[in-house]
Amino acid sequence: MLTITPIPAFNDNYIWCLADHQTGKALIVDPGQADPVRKHLAEHSLALDTILVTHHHPDHVGGVKSLAAETADCRIVGPAGSPFGGITHPVHPGGEVIWNGLTFQVLGVPGHTLDHIAFFTDTPVNDHPVLFCGDTLFVCGCGRLFEGSPAQMRESLASLRQLPDNTRVYCAHEYTLANLRFARHWLPDDIALTQFEAACQANRDQNKPTVPSVLGDEKRMNPFLRWDDPAVIAVAQTYCANNGLPAESANDVFAAIRHGKDHF
Repeated sequence: MLTITPIPAFNDNYIWCLADHQTGKALIVDPGQADPVRKHLAEHSLALDTILVTHHHPDHVGGVKSLAAETADCRIVGPAGSPFGGITHPVHPGGEVIWNGLTFQVLGVPGHTLDHIAFFTDTPVNDHPVLFCGDTLFVCGCGRLFEGSPAQMRESLASLRQLPDNTRVYCAHEYTLANLRFARHWLPDDIALTQFEAACQANRDQNKPTVPSVLGDEKRMNPFLRWDDPAVIAVAQTYCANNGLPAESANDVFAAIRHGKDHF
């Protein structure tokens, strides 16, 4: 039996643990801290054998070397050419990572950082395809553009938007309520957003994660995936007119949404 469990870290990070309870093996995604991972593995009698890294930021790789040093033959899979120097199995977009019978496609998703990749498998885990997307796509949001351009990030998100609607999106932060506040500010008449915010607030009130999300819901509600939605375009055009920004292309619309969130 396979399970995917969030391991909370720092203030709002999620480190993901994909576990095979028949073999006792575990794959860990973006371990920014080692101690929470150690505790989780010990509590569930799991042995780490693979670490997936989506990008080089310290809150995603800070625990990698410590965990790997304690684990014989642990694979550290991450983007080729990454500024993070601890990767033992570098991969390129278009490549594959195989773990316990699952084949993950490596997707290039630059924008948040230039080395950012995501891992997707269409082999169902608990009946759903799985996307580990780091800081590229959040629940009703996307990552800040620390290194890439709006055009790069929109293209990256466009590639994720093509994945199956029932894909579960395992992002790396609990940013949902903040993202929804902006989304509802941008689209105050969107009833689906209002209802979803209430459901997410109820989860957080019980200290439950709002992730993973469902990609079909993201396509329907996330403004950062709706650069071609007339309702989003209309708001973006007004925003651009008020802020002296261009509004001629899909990239302009996306850039406006990102600018709006950055200054919200």
